[in-house]
Amino acid sequence: MSNNIVLGENQYGKAEVRVVKVTRDTDRHHIEDLNVTSQLRGDFQAAHLEGDNGHVVATDTQKNTVYAFAREGIGSPEAFLLRLADHFTGGFDWVTGGRWEAEAYSWDRIQAHGEGHDHSFVRNGQEVRTAVVVRDGATTHLISGLKDLTVLKTTQSGFVGYPRDKYTTLPETTDRILATDVSARWRYNTNLDFAGTDFNKSYEDIKALLLEGFTENYSHALQQTLFDMGKKVLEAHSEVDEIKFSMPNKHHFLVDLSPFGLDNPNEVFFAADRPYGLIEATVQREDIDAAPVAWSGIAGFC
Repeated sequence: MSNNIVLGENQYGKAEVRVVKVTRDTDRHHIEDLNVTSQLRGDFQAAHLEGDNGHVVATDTQKNTVYAFAREGIGSPEAFLLRLADHFTGGFDWVTGGRWEAEAYSWDRIQAHGEGHDHSFVRNGQEVRTAVVVRDGATTHLISGLKDLTVLKTTQSGFVGYPRDKYTTLPETTDRILATDVSARWRYNTNLDFAGTDFNKSYEDIKALLLEGFTENYSHALQQTLFDMGKKVLEAHSEVDEIKFSMPNKHHFLVDLSPFGLDNPNEVFFAADRPYGLIEATVQREDIDAAPVAWSGIAGFC
């Protein structure tokens, strides 16, 4: 065992910068709502070993840069993060890469007198959009995604044929509720023309495909449904190399109503919040190059 102590991989920055951009160039306003994290990688050895801050771009400066860039417009979380990556790696010679992450929160116009109001909004709670940009030298990795997309289907799902031992009590069923909170992240090919891609359109299309994939086919297991959803996205979007899922099985157990003299023809359920099954998998093209640096720091995905 060596007693020579050295500095390993490191990064630093400002986490969870909340920024809301209101575009008010007409009477009909538009709102964009982000939670942004900026982390820089590069030559920061002197700061750790000598207390020399000559290369330390203050985290407060990173925060202010997020606000200043928002003044020029956001457009999409992906495009916004790419601009931040270009700025920090292009403006400071010793910053050789980094990681920029965003969550985007959606707002819908309040319906008033039969139409969407010009400047009043209600939070859309359907899902949270996510994006990550990782700059590693000359290579840029871009990962888009979503989380907390809660979906459920009331039939066309079952679970049978699993091994049984003395600890197995779960009864087999061919007709059950299937429900989950979809967390998915998809990585774009590094050859993609980032500047020429409409990431808002791509996001909406991929989300629609995920939802459509959930509805299709009889589900013998959540694993099968997960794979079908990922396959559907990859078949439609050649620019996406892989998609990772983390999906809890939100169990719905049939309530025994017989003590009350009532039957229960698969209609009344107890929705259990824990414990829950947790299914994680990657659906990918067979010939892609692995990109572990792109996924570093993203917890909850295999």
